Amino acid sequence: TLRLAAEEKSGDYAVALQRLRKIYHNSIKPMEQAYKYNELRQHEISAYPGRTLGDSATDGEITSKPMVLFLGPWSVGKSSMINYLLGLQDTPYQLYTGAEPTTSEFTVIMHGEKIRSVEGIVMAADSSRSFSPLEKFGQNFLEKLIGIEMPHKLLERVTFVDTPGIIENRKQQERGYPFNDVCQWFIDRADLIFVVFDPTKLDVGLELEMLFRQLKGRESQIRIILNKADSLATQDLMRVYGALFWSLAPLINVTEPPRVYVSSFWPYDYAPNTSRELFKREEISLLEDLNQVIENRLENKIAFIRQHGIRVRIHGLLVDRYVQTFKEKMSFFSDPELVFKEIVDDPDKFYIFKSILAKTNVSKFDLPNRDAYRDFFGINPVTSFKQLSAQCSYMGGCLLEKIEKAITADLPGLLSSINSSKNPTLSSCEATGCGEKPKNRYRRN
Repeated sequence: TLRLAAEEKSGDYAVALQRLRKIYHNSIKPMEQAYKYNELRQHEISAYPGRTLGDSATDGEITSKPMVLFLGPWSVGKSSMINYLLGLQDTPYQLYTGAEPTTSEFTVIMHGEKIRSVEGIVMAADSSRSFSPLEKFGQNFLEKLIGIEMPHKLLERVTFVDTPGIIENRKQQERGYPFNDVCQWFIDRADLIFVVFDPTKLDVGLELEMLFRQLKGRESQIRIILNKADSLATQDLMRVYGALFWSLAPLINVTEPPRVYVSSFWPYDYAPNTSRELFKREEISLLEDLNQVIENRLENKIAFIRQHGIRVRIHGLLVDRYVQTFKEKMSFFSDPELVFKEIVDDPDKFYIFKSILAKTNVSKFDLPNRDAYRDFFGINPVTSFKQLSAQCSYMGGCLLEKIEKAITADLPGLLSSINSSKNPTLSSCEATGCGEKPKNRYRRN
């Protein structure tokens, strides 16, 4: 059953979060700004320019709660599942559900002092939230974004995002906003991704195929939900389970398949003559999975900041290499534009990317797309950047040294201190209540 880890000390969490923000602002953000990383990648951390560490209780995504994202075809039970987890069924505040496509907006369910809805334009304008970057998708999208705040214990630890159902016969442009780009934004920031199906919607069309392409690299966060399982007899359920894997197999190119939960996630009793015990155990496993994400939220944030720092460092090294090569190839009679065009059009000729792989902690799988730098330098002239060797000061130190220290020492040290502060004698049975018959407090008896 879902436990909210009440024994966790909020003071320790706040101190660790403060240290994490300090490491980011002092060691990673300076290089991020000096080499305009945010103009290369859209996966930036939304810490806002001009804000100091003490100006606000939050720094966008650094302090945001874990996000659980619900994706899948229309009318498979995504909204019903959120109603069930939050106990909103048959209350005035439940998300609207129905057999027809009902959710046309991206709905963010988050904690608040009282129940109220927040318009998308307000969410994007509020710098205390982590949704400001969504403005780049245009006003048409912001009209399709809505937030719901409510005082709920679970929402103090996690944020749910409900998405419009995938309709395979609808063209992208008919939505009026870049649906796949918006999904990618939420996917990149989600700690747990539930892809929901039901027995009647197992076919894979172009939009769902595109969605699974966007999920590539996030397989560890994906959970497949086969909902409404009590609508089938056991034999039919086994056939549907096999058909689901058959449909998804070409889309998930990993050695280990993602975890699949089979149950009916709503507050009503299971249909008679179905696998009730199996469904109940599956529900409890899913709730424990969700609880694990909540308890590991700080570790996940540290890992995310470190991954971001690695990408910023690689970007800084690449820009430095482009600048160095440009200066080496320039002569008194050279045309700067032609010289740099040759470099940016064929970086392999000048060993731009290969030279970076010789550095410590650089994997070829982390290197950005070469074509991205053609666009990047089209906006930012190479002459506007200094080499890394010139990015040092007596008081502030060197940018490269600071970010390398953060990646190799500061962030791993912070992670180790968090792990060591946890109670090492607590067994898994004490944490999950093994040996006792699990009681699901979400199910109405």
